[in-house]
Amino acid sequence: MRLPRMLTPRVTVRAHCDLPCGVYDPAQARIEAESVKAICEKYQASEDPEYRTRALIIKEERSELVKHHLWVLWTDYFKPPHFEKYPHLHQLFNEATKLAGASGAKGSTDVDVAEQLLGKIDEISKIFWETKQG
Repeated sequence: MRLPRMLTPRVTVRAHCDLPCGVYDPAQARIEAESVKAICEKYQASEDPEYRTRALIIKEERSELVKHHLWVLWTDYFKPPHFEKYPHLHQLFNEATKLAGASGAKGSTDVDVAEQLLGKIDEISKIFWETKQG
């Protein structure tokens, strides 16, 4: 069965990502990672067990959001030509998502771990913006 003529696309659009560029930005991951770091600092400064429990819950949620935003960039924005030009990019994303996960910031209240995560996001961001130039 053929599609009715009025449902047939009239224009073909090409983009290297899901939508024409402008919707992806590593800043989303960075904002959540900044929250993780701030929560770790507040957790360390508090003795209140209820506050600390709430802080852990929120930190774990924010860590999941970091992973989500990184995965979207990794799987939807970056394409084979990027990985060819930046051969360490897969490893960088792997390290960043591990730092956001249970073996990293999600499972830790160590501010240094949160800072390492922010460092990886900064490296990804630098590459991201280089790809936007060309």
